[in-house]
Amino acid sequence: MDWRDEGIVLSCRKHGETSVILDVFTPDHGRHAGVVRGGTSRKMTPILQPGGQVDVAWRARLEAHIGSFTVEPVRSRAAALSDRMSLAGLNAVTGLLSFCLPEREPHPKLYKRSEQLLDLLGHGEVWPLAYLRWEQALLEELGFGLDLSVCAVTGATEGLCYVSPKSGRAVSAQGAGEWADRMLPLPPCLLGQGDAEDEEILIALQTTGYFLEQKLAPELGHKPLPEVRGRLVDAFSRRLLPR
Repeated sequence: MDWRDEGIVLSCRKHGETSVILDVFTPDHGRHAGVVRGGTSRKMTPILQPGGQVDVAWRARLEAHIGSFTVEPVRSRAAALSDRMSLAGLNAVTGLLSFCLPEREPHPKLYKRSEQLLDLLGHGEVWPLAYLRWEQALLEELGFGLDLSVCAVTGATEGLCYVSPKSGRAVSAQGAGEWADRMLPLPPCLLGQGDAEDEEILIALQTTGYFLEQKLAPELGHKPLPEVRGRLVDAFSRRLLPR
């Protein structure tokens, strides 16, 4: 059994004296693991950093085996390591992909969005909104997408300002009524409206975070979410504090 694909490095951990087990997200073979011989060498260590883009060839006697990778670099995203927000973002993306994706299940659309998002690291003026869009896409891809088109109660398309924590559907002020204090916020940026300010994006991340933590994680049978997601939100929040 063998195949070749391009992928995003999610993680690697030491295996024996000189090898590592590499976890990589590929468009055609999903999240896939394999042993990299000599992966702890000075040459290979920079290539196998999380977020890096690599060309991988996988081989095993049987499909069920973990198999082995040969790896060639495509491009590094090491520039993210010099910026705290970028590093937090890279860790959140790779951490959530590792946490959420089942092994060996292709998600080509999510792969493309993840690749595009990581390519925006370092572009602080556009990255936060791009990351929010990516979390929405992640929820959608895994069956927990938010339906924000109409009010779940009245059917109205105007005046949408809440998200139902139970259904993930939009709710208007009129539709929420006395239940408004139990609803999640629906800032315009979640609807794709206008140029979002950072404060608004932070509010939106509270809503997507609720569904990641309270809906997706329990369905996967493990919780809590990776701490790296919370660290990103904390770093983003601190960036908004007056200097």
